[in-house]
Amino acid sequence: MAKYNRNITELKTKAAMWWPEELKTKNALANVLPLLLKTQDDFLHLIVLSKNDPFQLFDLIKVAKYPANLFLKHLAVLSDYGGEPIQRLGRSFKDIFPKGKGANGKYYFDFIWKEKQFRYEFKALPVNGLNSKKLFIDGSGLIVEKQLDDLTCDMIALLLFASTSDYAEHAGLTACEIGTMLGDEDVLTKFVKQRYIIVSKQTSGATANSLGQLAQTEIVSFLTKELGDKYKIIRNGYITIDGYDKKGGMPFDLVVEKGKKKVGIEVSFQVTTNSTIERKAGQAADRQALVHKSGYHIAYVLDGAGNFQRSSAISTICNHSDCTVAYTLAEFKVLSNWIKSVL
Repeated sequence: MAKYNRNITELKTKAAMWWPEELKTKNALANVLPLLLKTQDDFLHLIVLSKNDPFQLFDLIKVAKYPANLFLKHLAVLSDYGGEPIQRLGRSFKDIFPKGKGANGKYYFDFIWKEKQFRYEFKALPVNGLNSKKLFIDGSGLIVEKQLDDLTCDMIALLLFASTSDYAEHAGLTACEIGTMLGDEDVLTKFVKQRYIIVSKQTSGATANSLGQLAQTEIVSFLTKELGDKYKIIRNGYITIDGYDKKGGMPFDLVVEKGKKKVGIEVSFQVTTNSTIERKAGQAADRQALVHKSGYHIAYVLDGAGNFQRSSAISTICNHSDCTVAYTLAEFKVLSNWIKSVL
């Protein structure tokens, strides 16, 4: 039998402790998404006009005075090539790409465009410490409009054309394929619009400093796939409980229902310590007693170094929880199995 009501020691061995990089990236993207959606049509116009030559786009960006860092950000989102891949590319650049002969030989890559082979010679790469900040495509960098420079040219070329090069696999650039569609209005429009619909869904409900909201979104997404459509999952839901007098019922971060059976789930991921976990701990005993009295169950997703600093509070919650899991995919699976077992 699986053990679902773990104590603090058991829970800590499963914990992630720090926000997953993927979640931090999604949060950062959520904050710049309105800007990307607002400038999407102008971006599309430029890549649709680039029909005659793969490098025509650089001239169009200059003539249109379109911010080069914003253009690069669009490409990074559309090819799903963000902070971590960019850093890895920077660290491994010299091991991946060939270098021309002679003292002034430059690194380059060959690619296919409209059935012909072209060569791009890097103007600035490799550079030390390549990252989103250096490229001005992080949240603060995008506030400033940057003109096209050599480093941005290099990254635009990679994200446009690298999927057809011999080095795509080594650099994780296989999805950098927008360049193959340049000039094809119908294909590009469909691709860009659909991609941004997916990105918007991934970051829905996310605003500045809302990693907690994104954490809930990830759990909902996982449970939706795992449990199937026989189960109903409600964010910020309520369960009507005997003896709980507040209007609407007892609130939970998530409520999962199957028929008349229900479970309430509370989610807390705190990297820095604060009083939220103390409040949840103070309510834990009464909440569990009332929930059980009405025939329901309660679970907690608890993680983060800040939470575990409040060991007394975490222990109290563990003692008054039917299922306690940490914030990892393996732990979400435990939560899913527990939900199936009680519903």
